[in-house]
Amino acid sequence: MSEFSLWDIAYNLLLAARWTVLLSLTAFVLGGLVGLLLLMVRTAGNPWVIRLVRGYVELFQGTPLLMQLFIVFFGLPLIGLDVSPWVAATLGLTLFTSAFLTEIWRGCVESIGKGQWEASASLGMNFTQQMRYIVLPQALRIAVPPTVGFSVQVVKGTAVASIIGFVELTKAGTMITNATYEPFTVYGCVAVMYFLICYPLSLFARHLEGKFRHVAR
Repeated sequence: MSEFSLWDIAYNLLLAARWTVLLSLTAFVLGGLVGLLLLMVRTAGNPWVIRLVRGYVELFQGTPLLMQLFIVFFGLPLIGLDVSPWVAATLGLTLFTSAFLTEIWRGCVESIGKGQWEASASLGMNFTQQMRYIVLPQALRIAVPPTVGFSVQVVKGTAVASIIGFVELTKAGTMITNATYEPFTVYGCVAVMYFLICYPLSLFARHLEGKFRHVAR
């Protein structure tokens, strides 16, 4: 058993927390880009495309994130694509995030009144112009609070990446516990760090929700 002071434990966990934050940001940004693309093609109205996007969303919403990471990490090498835990975790979380953001944003776009579409169409705008100048700016105000709120789920979802060997906050906690045999202290510190990352995001989402509700009135 190694001797670790409380500072040693906290310091090593802080180093690992950098990877938790980086993985969360990367997955959220890439997932947002993919989600926006899926939203655009789904809203365009082609029935076959709508079915494909709906199937994509239901697939990733209806299966555990852990299974998705396993398929990416162990499945890609079967077709000759060796991926590191970082790449597998990023890809898996990106797909997971994109599915949920697509559905969140779809609801926000559909909340915009039909009259907005008809008015912009009467001005001769095509679909891209309608989305860019009329629909998305209004949907953005509705989408910001749930989008920020979902970012908390992405941060907590990074913990699952420890199963495939990616050393983030949870994995580092397990490694330190194996060295110190102090699980209560170590995982207590892990919980505090997750709280310090997630709680400000929760407060920010709540603040935005209240702010936009007040503006709507």
